[in-house]
Amino acid sequence: MLSALARLATGHPRRTLLCALAAFVLAAVLGVPALGALNAVDPFSDPASPSSRAQQLVKQATGREQSPGAVALVSAPPGAPAVADAARAMAAVPGVAAVAYPTPAHHAALVSTDGRSSLVTAWLTSTADVNSTVPALEAALRHHPDVLLGGSDVAGVQTGKVAQQDLARAEAIAFPLLAILALLIFRGLAALLPIAAGATAVVTTFLVLRLVNYALPLSIFALNLVIGLGLGLAVDYSLFLVWRFREELAASPDDAGQALRVTLSTTGRTVVFSAITVAAALASLAVFPQRFLVSMGIGGAAVALISAAAALLVTPSMMMLLRRRIGRARPLSESGAWYRLAHAVMRRPLLVALVTSAVLLVVASPALGVRWSGIDATVLPTSQSARVVSDKIAADFPPADSTDPITVVAQAPDTAAPALTAYGGQLARVPGIAHAAPPVRLAPGVWQIVLTSPADPISTAGQQTLSRVRAVPAPVPVLVGGQAAIFADQKASIARHVPLALIVLAAVTLFVLWLLTASVILPVKTLLMNALTAACATGVLVFVFQHGRLTGLLHYTGQGGIEETDFLILAALAFALSTDYGVFLLARIRESRGPGIPEREAIAIGMQRTGRLVTAAAILLAVAVGAFAISTLAFLKELGVGVAVAVLIDAFVVRTLLVPSLMALLGRWNWWQPPWLARLHDRVAVFEKPGNGS
Repeated sequence: MLSALARLATGHPRRTLLCALAAFVLAAVLGVPALGALNAVDPFSDPASPSSRAQQLVKQATGREQSPGAVALVSAPPGAPAVADAARAMAAVPGVAAVAYPTPAHHAALVSTDGRSSLVTAWLTSTADVNSTVPALEAALRHHPDVLLGGSDVAGVQTGKVAQQDLARAEAIAFPLLAILALLIFRGLAALLPIAAGATAVVTTFLVLRLVNYALPLSIFALNLVIGLGLGLAVDYSLFLVWRFREELAASPDDAGQALRVTLSTTGRTVVFSAITVAAALASLAVFPQRFLVSMGIGGAAVALISAAAALLVTPSMMMLLRRRIGRARPLSESGAWYRLAHAVMRRPLLVALVTSAVLLVVASPALGVRWSGIDATVLPTSQSARVVSDKIAADFPPADSTDPITVVAQAPDTAAPALTAYGGQLARVPGIAHAAPPVRLAPGVWQIVLTSPADPISTAGQQTLSRVRAVPAPVPVLVGGQAAIFADQKASIARHVPLALIVLAAVTLFVLWLLTASVILPVKTLLMNALTAACATGVLVFVFQHGRLTGLLHYTGQGGIEETDFLILAALAFALSTDYGVFLLARIRESRGPGIPEREAIAIGMQRTGRLVTAAAILLAVAVGAFAISTLAFLKELGVGVAVAVLIDAFVVRTLLVPSLMALLGRWNWWQPPWLARLHDRVAVFEKPGNGS
């Protein structure tokens, strides 16, 4: 395949680029609308969980949401005309099923403790399109100066809009920075090649996700991952290809075709292996039932493979056309700074390995104390109305407010009314429950008991209250829903699926690295080092964001915990990207080995030939993904900071200290595999000889 690409780029570079340009324009026209097309509903919940099934039962029985999705904060006491006006305006919006508001004698929970503000709650119909109903509600209340709109549905829509704004801002920052850095690295027209590949990869992945969305609704947040990762990987892959081509061109200045064939059969092959390992690591997220994680897994895997394809299809033809203007690399020195550093590390490999591992474990240690938080209005910036309403409710309204209750949904015949009433009395006596409403028959065979609690649903107290409610013996089958139950079920669902994700991640990574290295030792060692890098990234995440550090510098409000799906995505990304750099280093060390070359010398040569390159690539990728550190959404900011830290730790610590020290300790055992596995590896024949043209 790679030889065919070399022949195509050598024989028809202009035609190839014209086809690539046409594909780019088509992908841009059809793919960019994906920015507003991805429409997964309730992406952080497991559809098979008890809380989700309770929600569906209520929707089917009543034709409306289980709890109010829109909450209007009115700066007026109950009974004031402004409260009734807001309620009428909300009730008139298509898609709103019911509205509740306080009067002087009723609904005390909807009145602030000082009596000066009121809440108007609205339930949307079960068939309402949240993305159109929420803007309609905002428009209906636009001319009510004393009203702010919030609630879970409003927060969800505003989060999506802010994510799109952050996406545009990240693009506006990342593209120019990458172009400047590429110019500094290449000092010429060669800087255009990585940027062209990156843009192609991003818009093509947009098109793929838009097509997938027709069959499987995806979360809009996948686009943020695609932008950062697509730019970073495509730029890195193109960087590796251009760098190697310049090296080969320096060795064979009169035969650019031969230089390209060698480039693709060596570095091009490594790009393929890297893309597969990155895609596999991110695809492991797709085993989780939460649509947010599925979207990130599909988007991440797609952009990794498309980035490699863009680099291998676009870059070679551009290199052939610009071969006289992209410059040639300086002759390779086998005694440069990276070579000397490698030998310095390998003089005391055990000490270096122990000290480096100890430092990294200390950096990773905060992850052991991680606390989980949820996705709600608090992830929004304070400029958004849903965040303001959420903060006001928490500060100014009674703790036992009815906008976020625990709901118990029972499936029972009408004759079960006395038993359910007695059951409701038991629930009312559960510690942490402030009030239990009498059982209400929603439809034949479906009942609901609404419980209010003063505790924050995702706090320790709120979760303990939920556990006590679920522990009360029920006379009939029941499902417990509400925000507290959704949060608990999300944690349980993720815990059930983590082992499968880890098995997929480890199995594919080990297999691909075995194909690359012809060793069983190096893949296992790489797996462990990648896990250490991922642990460091998550440790930094907990240290900064969970503990509320650097809030002024990073402009965020601490939630006292880390959102669990965010934590998983960061771990997968950190693992994937550390594998990416490990693949390039191991491939170059393997290439440097030969008859009469000592093992440590091959390691030092490989380090010398990749040191500057991996460093440049890490900086470019950290900029591309780290641009989301400026996001106004807390969980996107966490991803941006975490991934940038992971990439830099891996490039500057793991690859420069841990890899050479451990390889020096193992010596020839690095490349060991059982004889039967070696025979199998020979039969697979995934390697092409450099420049063989076949």
